[in-house]
Amino acid sequence: MRYKAVIHIDLEDDLIFNLGLNNISNTLDALSGKELELILLVTGPGVALLAGDQMYMFMEKLRQITAAGVRIQICERALTLFDIQKEDLFEGCEIIPAGVVGLIELQADGFAYIKP
Repeated sequence: MRYKAVIHIDLEDDLIFNLGLNNISNTLDALSGKELELILLVTGPGVALLAGDQMYMFMEKLRQITAAGVRIQICERALTLFDIQKEDLFEGCEIIPAGVVGLIELQADGFAYIKP
């Protein structure tokens, strides 16, 4: 079986973001050795958590999950709306044109939707 899930963060809330990162870490542990594709999708005000000083409190977990192959996708529209520059983001983030469209496409491709 191939496991695919998208973890969606759309609020600028440290506790929810940390819970989402823990969901990812726990999934990686529980499904170690299995075929797994995880995407952390960040939209709306949540994009601020991956930029500037706010991301530093999550840096270790972000590095761990990306080293394990988790992709981080960020909504370009939200970056524009909240005036966040791409160069201020956590390294390796994938910018997608519209987060909601990305979510629709992922779900159409069989990704489970996880909302911490």
